[in-house]
Amino acid sequence: MAHIDRDLAAPSRADLEAALGRYRLLFDRFVDDWPGFIDALQRPLPTCIWCNPARIDPDALIALVAEEGAHLRRIAWSQSANAGPLRGSALRLAPGFKAGQRWWYCAGLAHAQEEVSQLPALLMDLHPGQRVLDLCAAPGGKTAQIALALGNRGTLLANDFSTARIAALQGNLDRLGIINCSTTLSDGGNYPTAAGSFDRVLVDAPCSSEGTLRRNPALANRIGAERSARMAPRQRALLRKAVQLCRPGGRILYSTCTFAPEENELIVAEILEAFAGRLRLLPASVHALASSPGITCWQGRKLDSSLAHCLRVWPHSNDTGGFFVALLEKASDAPGLPESSAAQLNRIEDNDPWVDALAEHYGLSDRPRRQACLHRQTRRGLHLIADDHMPPAAPMPQGSGLFLYRTNLRPPKLTTAGALLLGADATRNRIDLDSAQRDRYLRRESLTPTPEQTRECRAGQVLIRYRGFTLGVAVLHRSGLLESLFPRKWSGCAASR
Repeated sequence: MAHIDRDLAAPSRADLEAALGRYRLLFDRFVDDWPGFIDALQRPLPTCIWCNPARIDPDALIALVAEEGAHLRRIAWSQSANAGPLRGSALRLAPGFKAGQRWWYCAGLAHAQEEVSQLPALLMDLHPGQRVLDLCAAPGGKTAQIALALGNRGTLLANDFSTARIAALQGNLDRLGIINCSTTLSDGGNYPTAAGSFDRVLVDAPCSSEGTLRRNPALANRIGAERSARMAPRQRALLRKAVQLCRPGGRILYSTCTFAPEENELIVAEILEAFAGRLRLLPASVHALASSPGITCWQGRKLDSSLAHCLRVWPHSNDTGGFFVALLEKASDAPGLPESSAAQLNRIEDNDPWVDALAEHYGLSDRPRRQACLHRQTRRGLHLIADDHMPPAAPMPQGSGLFLYRTNLRPPKLTTAGALLLGADATRNRIDLDSAQRDRYLRRESLTPTPEQTRECRAGQVLIRYRGFTLGVAVLHRSGLLESLFPRKWSGCAASR
């Protein structure tokens, strides 16, 4: 699990050969084209995104991006995948493309995520109604894909070990409109069993990140067997806990972005041995994706033949980063955990004055509230959650659903995330901007729209839109001046450049 991007020169061929030379034997036996592997690591990595199916379909996003002079290319394995709403959502751009600076990214139409990092949500066999845990969730790209595969319904828990990482995770979930997820702050290796059991558990484990060398060339000076040995105990604890938390008959997906067998097959082999008879490996394969099986021997040690069911993606095979996946199934007759106690949510009735005022101001129908409900999590305001979302009482959720409406302000304010979620259903107090005005709004600059643009608005808070997609909230003053309320921390989405 690595989320680092550095504008650094690629390491020399000699540096890569020295750092990764211990894997040469794998290429002699299990893979092919060692020179091609080293060559790939010296090339820039293509930019990859996935289309948010709750906001836009891939064809429309491709056309939108093409108007700005950029070419989105479909990814074959995503087109052929049986992945519900995520089918066909993975798209590729040229290396160096800064997707996070585009207006459509800030509008939650897409999320930037390396191509191979999009595989777990596909391989987990996700369906609405499942209870799912992402044990190492930040920064949230895989979590959001899981949430959407579940139909933005039910119960998904996203855990991480630091408040800063949880904040980054929540920011991405909010931008993408996720309402079926609660975040928890815990050491994943010691995650409380009071949370109950889960149909699916994802362990995208912290690792030595060798597979991200194309994005983080400085790693070439830090990788090696000693680094992998330091990572292994934590990875082992995470996977062991995931098996414990998985319900009988459920599945665990373990993934890393490293080449090291000590962090991949050897971890899986130890857990299979520890849970002998209660756990088995399932074949992990993706149509139209060039991959290699897991290795079955390493440094003279023979491993269980079932480890060939694991999936390895090498950078030269698909022009991607490196990735490893193991898909495990817990035996249906294995011991399970007691049912968890549900957290008490302070749910708000539909006829609450806050709800009525919000709906009246923007002319909202009841459609956004179908299969969802509001709850007051803090004094700051109201959160929107899926009505069948049931987080556990322990560990205590850091947040549940999407922070929608700030009621501790006068007047109350729809959050930017709330605007992105509900804006398509607003029928009044909305302003459509042209491209120049859009960029000024995203830079948090004030502007003066035309009378025609403000014809359906009254002074006060208004929704800002571009090309029919909501960007956020602004204040329209009686003077005609429009004051941007776009979040300061998002203001890097300043222009299409």
